[in-house]
Amino acid sequence: MNDLLSIGQFARLTRLSVKQLRHYATLGLLEPAWVDPASGYRYYRTAQARDALAIGLLRSLDVPLPVVAAVLAASTDAGQEDGTRAGGAGGEAAVAAALAKVKEDLEAELARRRRALKTLERVLATGLPTAEATVVTEPPRPAIVVHDLAATPEDIGRATSACVARLMAAPMTAVPALVGLFPLDYGEAVPVAVALTGPDLPDVPGARPDILPGGAFATSTHVGPYDHVPLTAHALLAWCAERGHTPTGPLREVYVSDPATTPPERLVTHLMIRLEDEP
Repeated sequence: MNDLLSIGQFARLTRLSVKQLRHYATLGLLEPAWVDPASGYRYYRTAQARDALAIGLLRSLDVPLPVVAAVLAASTDAGQEDGTRAGGAGGEAAVAAALAKVKEDLEAELARRRRALKTLERVLATGLPTAEATVVTEPPRPAIVVHDLAATPEDIGRATSACVARLMAAPMTAVPALVGLFPLDYGEAVPVAVALTGPDLPDVPGARPDILPGGAFATSTHVGPYDHVPLTAHALLAWCAERGHTPTGPLREVYVSDPATTPPERLVTHLMIRLEDEP
């Protein structure tokens, strides 16, 4: 009992709040060494400080709590004799893989924020976007379509690239036209599709034949990086609203340029939104 610290003392020692310590105890991540049955006061041992500090460090790095728990378990296993280790090398490998996934997610989030920053810089430099738009009549077009699901709006780029890769892996006899199809309203998950149109459409595993509907479309041209396409889409929707048009999804992105050979600032993308109120 000599090395027991009150929850307040332990909180100061480990730079965690009392509220955090109570929360981690509820989760079973860091339970008190002893709880006074009469008062309910919680006490911790000084030997628990290492785990508490590790939790604080990992949480400051945005490591999810389940991964923190796995790291602590692996650390405990590593401190035991080889004959009694529960996780062993397999457990350590699993923890390393989990931490690598956290790193990958943080890098993806950093890249997303950098793209958002560049878009914001453009808005600050040029103001809210406006679009030069026209209404065109589009015929129905045979197509083959592949689908993916973006877990979040930030995942749309990944899902779109995956669809394009599946389509472009098929042998082609003619230069294809790629059309991205995106809902006008985003939920937590976003269904994404990419269509291949043109003559002599190839067979693509997992793709299905479809018809892209014709009709009247409001259209505008975006020149620049794909990350800035949402600015032109915003401007096109504003153009429709100002003129009383009722748009219906999906939003089409017709990719004109080859990104493998075209600088980002010169990429050409036609945006098209079908109009319900036009004949």
